[in-house]
Amino acid sequence: MAASEQLVEQLRRRVRELEEELGRGEGGRRARIEQMSPEVTDSNPYSRLMALKRMGIVKDYEKIRSFAVAVVGVGGVGSVTAEMLTRCGIGKLLLFDYDKVELANMNRLFFQPHQAGLSKVQAAEHTLRNINPDVQFEVHNYNITTVDNFQHFMDRISNGGLEEGKPIDLVLSCVDNFEARMAINTACNELGQIWMESGVSENAVSGHIQLIIPGESACFACAPPLVVAANIDEKTLKREGVCAASLPTTMGVVAGLLVQNVLKYLLNFGTVSFYLGYNAMQDFFPSMTMKPNPQCDDRNCRHQQEEYKKKAAENPKVEVIEQEEEIVHEENDWGIELVSEVSEEELKAASGPVLDLPEGITMAYTIPNKVEENAVTGETVPESEESLEELMAKMKSI
Repeated sequence: MAASEQLVEQLRRRVRELEEELGRGEGGRRARIEQMSPEVTDSNPYSRLMALKRMGIVKDYEKIRSFAVAVVGVGGVGSVTAEMLTRCGIGKLLLFDYDKVELANMNRLFFQPHQAGLSKVQAAEHTLRNINPDVQFEVHNYNITTVDNFQHFMDRISNGGLEEGKPIDLVLSCVDNFEARMAINTACNELGQIWMESGVSENAVSGHIQLIIPGESACFACAPPLVVAANIDEKTLKREGVCAASLPTTMGVVAGLLVQNVLKYLLNFGTVSFYLGYNAMQDFFPSMTMKPNPQCDDRNCRHQQEEYKKKAAENPKVEVIEQEEEIVHEENDWGIELVSEVSEEELKAASGPVLDLPEGITMAYTIPNKVEENAVTGETVPESEESLEELMAKMKSI
């Protein structure tokens, strides 16, 4: 059995070599580009990306090449996420998954029928290298939740950066089960590693992304789903012959939101979302920020919270109070001012009753009282039997 597996692996390796040789021909894989260029030419794959710098959106787009990002779970969301980051020119991608490509995955984006049977990370690496050979790839075909693999996973987070021995910049969770999410959460809390979590609902019409900064924001264990909190085995919830729904549209939207948040975080532009949801039925995008739970079950999360409090105390945020600029009127040599003809007493009289509200709450406006015509002055205009022509003649003679 071992010999046959070795033979299969040799054949696959040879197939990859032949495919690479074919790719080097006309219309195949391009040569590596050492430096990003803003030059607007048909042969420059970075011209549209570098235009963000020219338009003032990003200060230094070339910095994208200095980052290493891990994508855990190369399925419906993870594969599209990896492709987007590859096309954006990320420096290095680390891919983690233990599943194989199946024909049942063809309702999703990215994978193709001829890749059925290959491991997802192997198929993804081959496709992504052809898209952008400038990106460095590191693939791991294993389940991160086992003891040995978990230790190796933590080692790659700590040492798998663009420069070997240095930590990666961001971990992206694109898995489809809570066990793997908790494993990622445990690793990142222990290492103090910033990561982003994502997910799509079983009915395929909603999803979310979440930025998790250990100690500063809530981790996945701070407010866990019922399945996690009750220690229920997820495998017992799955029924034979029944699978979750999957829409390439929803997964594409969630992957797009995730990568957009990654780019904003890494390249420092726009507002980075701590939590952003997506409901396809109402096109609803809720957003919020969740604070960490001081009684979190993860001891490393509680430790990170204490470390964050110390740093915050040592470096308090200075609030900048914007002072309203005094309005200066040009060419007002005579000191002319506009004065309201209505006094404060008259305004109060024309306003509705002021309610007795709790402290801190004020009325935006009051409903005006219904007053009779000329009630402010108390004067009445006597009726006149004169015609309009007679009245106009009187005004001219004044």
